[in-house]
Amino acid sequence: MRIDLLGGFGEKGRTSLAVRRPSGRVLFDLGIKVGASGAEYYPALQGPVDDIEAVLISHAHEDHIGALSWLLAKGFRGRILMTAETKAEAPATLAGYADPADLRGHPFPAGRVELFMPGDTLRIAGLEIATGRSGHVVGGVWFAIGDGARRLVYCADVVPESAVFVMDPIPACDLLVFDASYGADPVPGAKRAEAIGRWIAARPQGCLLPTPLFGRSLELIAAIDRPFAVHAAMRPALEAQVEAGPALSPGIADTLRHRLAGAGDWRDGDPLPATPLLCDDGMGQAGPSAQLLPQAAAQAYPVLLTGHLPANSPGERLYAEGKADWIRMPTHPTLAGNVAIWEKAGRPAAIGHSCPPADLAALKPHITTLRDECRTGDSVTVP
Repeated sequence: MRIDLLGGFGEKGRTSLAVRRPSGRVLFDLGIKVGASGAEYYPALQGPVDDIEAVLISHAHEDHIGALSWLLAKGFRGRILMTAETKAEAPATLAGYADPADLRGHPFPAGRVELFMPGDTLRIAGLEIATGRSGHVVGGVWFAIGDGARRLVYCADVVPESAVFVMDPIPACDLLVFDASYGADPVPGAKRAEAIGRWIAARPQGCLLPTPLFGRSLELIAAIDRPFAVHAAMRPALEAQVEAGPALSPGIADTLRHRLAGAGDWRDGDPLPATPLLCDDGMGQAGPSAQLLPQAAAQAYPVLLTGHLPANSPGERLYAEGKADWIRMPTHPTLAGNVAIWEKAGRPAAIGHSCPPADLAALKPHITTLRDECRTGDSVTVP
C-alpha cells in the first residue's frame, strides 16, 4: 500500500492524503491552509483528477474540507462520503473558506454525498475502511484503511481526553498517521480548562471567546461555570450538538443543555455584554468573530483565543499586538494522549500531521518510530 501526503505534513493546514490503488486513488480529507495563498492554500494535488475514485471527509473544519469546491472545479466526479453531521456543517465552512468563484460554480454537492455513521466499515476500491468516533467534534471520525495485507490508520483530528466527546480506540496498524497538532505539549486538557476558568473569572466586565462553531464551542461551555452569552446565530448549531447522543460522553449532555438554556443571546449591534461571549469562528477569519474581534479591540474588551492561530489571521495579529490573550483549550491530543494511541496501535511506524518540523522533532524521543522527515508532497509505502 502506498500513500501520497498531500497536505498537513510538516505544516498546519490543508490536511489531505491519498491511498493509491490499481484503479486510481482514494482521498482522505481535503483541507485548506489559513494564512496561505496561491497553490499553498490547497492540497498538493498535481495533474488531472480523473483517477480519484472517492473522497472521504473526517469532519467539516476548514483544514479538512475547505478545498472541496476547488476539487470539484478541477473536474472531480467521484464519490463523496461523510457523516450526516459533517454534511450538515460543510456548507457553512465552505462559505467561509472556499474561493468565492469556485463556490459559485461548484456549491456543496449535497445530492452526491453518501452518508455513513461512525463505527461503520466501508468497502471502496478494494479497501476495507473502518471508522470510529474521533472525540473532536460531533460526527467526526478516524479511518483504519486495509488492503488485505497492510493497515493504515489515519487519525484525522482526535481528542482522547475530551471532557465532552467520545473517542473510540484506535486499532493496531502497520502505519499510524496521527494528529500531532500540539507536538510534545504535556499539559492535559483539564489543566488548560482550569486556567481558562481563572482567566474568565478575573474579567467580570466580560470578555470575548472566539471559537469554532462545532467542537471546541462545547468544550468551552463545559469549562465555563458562570453566566455567559452566545452569538444568537450559534444557538441552533450548539443545541443540535448537545442532542447528538452517542457522540457525547455519558452525563455531559444534561450539563451542557442546562448551561446553554441559561445563556443569553447576543445579536449584532448589541452592546458587548458583561459576561463571557462566545462567537464563531476561532481565528476571526470568518463568521461573526470577523467583525467582533476588531470591535473588541477598539473598545479594550478582553479577548481570549483558545486554538490554533495561523500566520496572518486576524486572531494572530491581535495576539501579536498584545490586544488578546491565548490559552490553549486542547481539542487535539497532548503528549500523553498521542503516546497512548501509538502504544495501543502496537508501536507502528508513525507520521505526524498538522505539525511544524520543530514540534515533530520534539515528539521523536517519545514516539520512537516517528518519521519526522515526512513532508507534504512525499509518497510513502506502508511498511
